[in-house]
Amino acid sequence: MGVFVFLPLVLPLTAWPVARLAEQHLHPRTATRLLTAMAAVLALCSTVCLGLVMVVGTAQLPGNPLPDGWSDPEVRAAVPFDEVVGKAAIPALCAVVVACARTLWRHARVRSRAHRALAGLPDTEVAVLPDGAPYAYALPGGGRRGVDAPRGGARRGGRTGDSEPHGRAGRRVRGRRGGRVVVTTALLDRLRPAERRALFSHERAHLDARHDRFLLTVQLAARATPFLRPLRTAERWADEEAARAIGSRRTVARAIGTAALVSRGTPAPTLAGLAAPGPVPRRVAALLGPPPAVRTWPPVFTSVGLAAWGAAAGTAVSAMSSANSAVTMVLILHAATPL
Repeated sequence: MGVFVFLPLVLPLTAWPVARLAEQHLHPRTATRLLTAMAAVLALCSTVCLGLVMVVGTAQLPGNPLPDGWSDPEVRAAVPFDEVVGKAAIPALCAVVVACARTLWRHARVRSRAHRALAGLPDTEVAVLPDGAPYAYALPGGGRRGVDAPRGGARRGGRTGDSEPHGRAGRRVRGRRGGRVVVTTALLDRLRPAERRALFSHERAHLDARHDRFLLTVQLAARATPFLRPLRTAERWADEEAARAIGSRRTVARAIGTAALVSRGTPAPTLAGLAAPGPVPRRVAALLGPPPAVRTWPPVFTSVGLAAWGAAAGTAVSAMSSANSAVTMVLILHAATPL
């Protein structure tokens, strides 16, 4: 196993170049799926190897419940610098587990509280809240499919969905798996009618593509490996979908800029929204330019192509290294365990 057990802990660095280049040169849909998959694999591999190293450190602690054979020199020799890294891996893995658990708990708590807060409203796709704080976000549902809901805002505090495209506030559409667009009157008051349409289209794009899953995956990956923090691009995907839906990239850019200036963002980083934390200036600049080209994979002999292949190679090496280390450690522990 040797030093290969440490490779998955540093190989996430190979994803840094492609994070920025993919955002600039790939269609956001492709970039989001590519970077999320890479983040998930790299984080899983690094966590597995951290756990393998921790086994060696735990076996050396007095009074541990592990078999005595797991602290033999043959087992410790499988991990270089076992006396230092083995014990250091124990608090590191505990920190990863606690951080991921807190992220999942906060995500579930925010969703549950938001659904309870909307329980008294009509079951419409858009919920307009009479709140003095400006914010908007896409609230995923509980997986319901095929539920008819009127298109437009929920009547609440005198507000309706009058800012829907073409004024068709009462038209009924298929429900988005129980998800809802949550927006406050304070934010709507600061947007023009066309910008409100951009807001609704943007949040519907988040719901349709289940961007909360991408955001949660990348957030958990970043908790496991801080090197993976830059791999969050779901907002750009929704930006392009909103621009295509309303037919004006400049209007979406204005809506994002206005919302970013006045909004407090989403209640949790794992929920998607128009003014979600992130590189807002780059999002606006991208919308003021031409639409991105749709391609499944970038050309090899380009900067983004080389970065993508480098990140793919790093991900593959990380997966192979963690698998080899896991198999080797299992065989060593099996041999050291008395029958």
